[in-house]
Amino acid sequence: MLQTSYVKYIGTERTTFFSHDVKNFKPRERWQWRLSNSATPVPRGAFPFVGSIKRLGTVHALTSTTPPDLNPKLLTPREDKKANYVPVYVMLPLDVISTENQLEKPEELRIKLKTLKSADVDGVMLDVWWGIVESKGPKMYDWSAYQQLFGIIKEEGLKLQAIMSFHQCGGNIGDIIYIPIPKWVREIGMSNPDIFYTNKRGTRNEECLSLGVDDQPLFSGRTAIQMYRDYMKSFKENMKDFLDAGLISDIEVGLGPAGEMRYPSYPESQGWVYPGIGEFQCYDKYLQEDFKAAAAKVGHPEWKLPGEDAGDYNDTPSSTKFFRMDGSYITEEGKFFLTWYSNKLMVHADQILDEANKVFMGCKIKLAAKVAGIHWWYFHPSHAAELTAGYYNLTDRDGYRPIARMLSRHNAILNFTCVEMQNYEHPRGAKSGPEELVQQVLSAGWREGIQVACENALSRYDRNAYNQILKNARPNGLNKIAPSKLRVFAITYLRLSDKLLEENNFSIFKNFVRKMHADLDYLPNSDKYFVPIETMARSKPEILIEDLLEATKSEKPYPFDPEPDMPVGGDNLFDVLFVLFGKIKSIFT
Repeated sequence: MLQTSYVKYIGTERTTFFSHDVKNFKPRERWQWRLSNSATPVPRGAFPFVGSIKRLGTVHALTSTTPPDLNPKLLTPREDKKANYVPVYVMLPLDVISTENQLEKPEELRIKLKTLKSADVDGVMLDVWWGIVESKGPKMYDWSAYQQLFGIIKEEGLKLQAIMSFHQCGGNIGDIIYIPIPKWVREIGMSNPDIFYTNKRGTRNEECLSLGVDDQPLFSGRTAIQMYRDYMKSFKENMKDFLDAGLISDIEVGLGPAGEMRYPSYPESQGWVYPGIGEFQCYDKYLQEDFKAAAAKVGHPEWKLPGEDAGDYNDTPSSTKFFRMDGSYITEEGKFFLTWYSNKLMVHADQILDEANKVFMGCKIKLAAKVAGIHWWYFHPSHAAELTAGYYNLTDRDGYRPIARMLSRHNAILNFTCVEMQNYEHPRGAKSGPEELVQQVLSAGWREGIQVACENALSRYDRNAYNQILKNARPNGLNKIAPSKLRVFAITYLRLSDKLLEENNFSIFKNFVRKMHADLDYLPNSDKYFVPIETMARSKPEILIEDLLEATKSEKPYPFDPEPDMPVGGDNLFDVLFVLFGKIKSIFT
């Protein structure tokens, strides 16, 4: 009988499975497939049954148009439903640790954490500010306030997502406090301002260091990447007990402003207002020299960085020569610049994540990287706001899948924002497309075989926002007889506040958590039913930039259902009465 080879792609790796002829495969049947060289069963759904067959040598290969299975475990029917449980984390306030490195109002915080726990929240997310911990001088770390805070979180039975925050707090949307990067680093910038990102007018941005100094030994003999590495090493050493106890589920590595992997292209501190296109940030001397050398290497020493033709922070694409319909961005020089600009960002992230992997190797945690949800001008041909931020994304060029491929070598989570937004909520003139952007980015991550996580960009307390998050978290709904093929790894809600804890708001939020948990009770180790968090192994070999860029080929995203199948409110009589009671109560209070 003719054998058929079923091919499963995880990132760029291909695993081949041999089975009976295609005609013998029955949908939803619990087959015990086995690798040809192994006795290990291959789980149900590990390869699809919908696709096109093409000849590969003497066997046939089934190439799929359906999503990959991201849950490589054999589960019982009861466990299958648990695999639909999406953990919910809540971001703690930005100022929970003061600029004087003191835990603010610990007993009041403890009460709020107990309240979160009463809603079956799985954990919290927290910025671990470089500017606070290493404020007194190079390698002079003070973790005492964070150790106190971690202890309280552990005592309250919550997990923790820790952000290595190598950026300033202040100058971005939602920033309510000013926490600069360490003073001794800023003092170096007084004599050498080119350590900071710079726009075409020479305006410096001190909220984080330019990626141009990643490998420059300007900081008491250390490079920027070495400083980040040493900070993470000190964190690991001082938080060893918490790491060993399983308190920390993942480490999100700060890679730019607001902790995001991007350039600071739209700083409110410099006058940017939504939906301005932003400005390129590559005019410090280190990046200028790098671009000049790169252009000369390809035989075009005459090529220059974009100038006034790229417009100002609050311009529209059509008002600039660079981003207009027939603009410079589609010329050979423009394409070269945008490729260089976005590639520098990927290399920057890859190098820092590689150091993070070395530091945390052996710990039972995952690494994560945050990608910004720049949804305005998404429906303009140039995607101008994405381009200035470093995401070279066009209608015919995927700017996010190469990032996902880079993350795949570190087995890192891609954390994406703006999952609460819908297109109609934004001015038509902004050509905003958060729904399509989320669909594109999550699909990019899933196609590269990595886990994706999400968070809301703005604080929201309404059912519409919660239902949009639910739709994106399980875009094809709850699968009651098998794990969802498409499902995010976790959701982080932004953020803990007095307003969230108001009775009506918190009642809706508790319902949201319940729906995110697939109407299941709290599961303390929910990852074991989906993709278990394992001891961190060494990152895979570096992926050549040419191989990363192969992922820019544009493909249709996976289809998302128009509505969540388990919405907050209105999906049963109890929810209807719950919502009605809340509305009546709000009238009289």
